[in-house]
Amino acid sequence: MCYYGNMNEKVIKVYKQAGVTPLDCINNLKKIDERLRLLPMTYAGRLDPLAEGVLLILVGDECHKKDEYLNLEKVYEVDVLFGFSTDTYDVMGKIVEQGISTPGVDILNNSLKNFIGKIKQAYPPYSSRPVNGKPLFMWAREGKLDEIDIPTHDVFIENIEIIGQSEISGKSLLSKIKEDVARVKGDFRQEEIISLWEMELKNKDEEKFNIIKLRISCGSGVYVRGLAHAIGKKLDTPALALKIIRTKIGEYGIN
Repeated sequence: MCYYGNMNEKVIKVYKQAGVTPLDCINNLKKIDERLRLLPMTYAGRLDPLAEGVLLILVGDECHKKDEYLNLEKVYEVDVLFGFSTDTYDVMGKIVEQGISTPGVDILNNSLKNFIGKIKQAYPPYSSRPVNGKPLFMWAREGKLDEIDIPTHDVFIENIEIIGQSEISGKSLLSKIKEDVARVKGDFRQEEIISLWEMELKNKDEEKFNIIKLRISCGSGVYVRGLAHAIGKKLDTPALALKIIRTKIGEYGIN
């Protein structure tokens, strides 16, 4: 489901919920307002299936200005879960590493400094970035990532700050993962992923896992789940993006 702003504008602000695709939001808009059905529409800046938050839908001639909207600053809030890393860098993937080491706030703050400014970010293996005419996620699904060089791109991160800390029990974590994964439509290995998490968290109902909430201000093209994974790598502890909310694009905020 998507929540919409003023539909009389050339730019429609949408709150995309987890499990919904940007294309779903456009199709729902066309169903709601018949005036939009014959107009060209596109979205400026996609969000992963499990990510939620502000999405801009451009209508009519405004579609020609897509690059301008893509270049607007974004603000995200992300819950980084320590203890696991996956092949998708979020809970939609297979666990590839685990460990219970959690960094202290001072160590984490020092590490975050490495990601501020202009940096090179590798595209996540499970992304739509094409390599030799085939999206990366196809190379990953076929087990052929070792046959290619995963490309990188320059991105700009203005600021990262810690805005919260919490814990989640194994029981609550599994419940959240099952609920989130079940929301996503399409072929994302849902049954296999849920089964693997059930096996991993079996007999860990009371075990506690640490979460750090970050606020990230950045430019275009940043993969937030990739950033969560890279922060874990820098700290030599597995980490993934448990929840991502885009709270702002340029002047367009959630409220």
